[in-house]
Amino acid sequence: MAAVTAAAAAGLAVCPLARRVAPRTLVDVGAKFGLPPLPLSQVVLYSRVRDARAGAALRRFADSLAISA
Repeated sequence: MAAVTAAAAAGLAVCPLARRVAPRTLVDVGAKFGLPPLPLSQVVLYSRVRDARAGAALRRFADSLAISA
């Protein structure tokens, strides 16, 4: 993903990024180029973590994705 973001930052590409993770140097060009809105996406997280601390971190991560939807 870093290479795609770097290409967009250099003006060589457009890429779909959530506003909360897009670098401030990138510009939303959807309306300017007449691009259609992107559909909602689904993120699925599979884990076999048994460690309580790691499991809690994964739950916080999953919760943060649900909040941003």
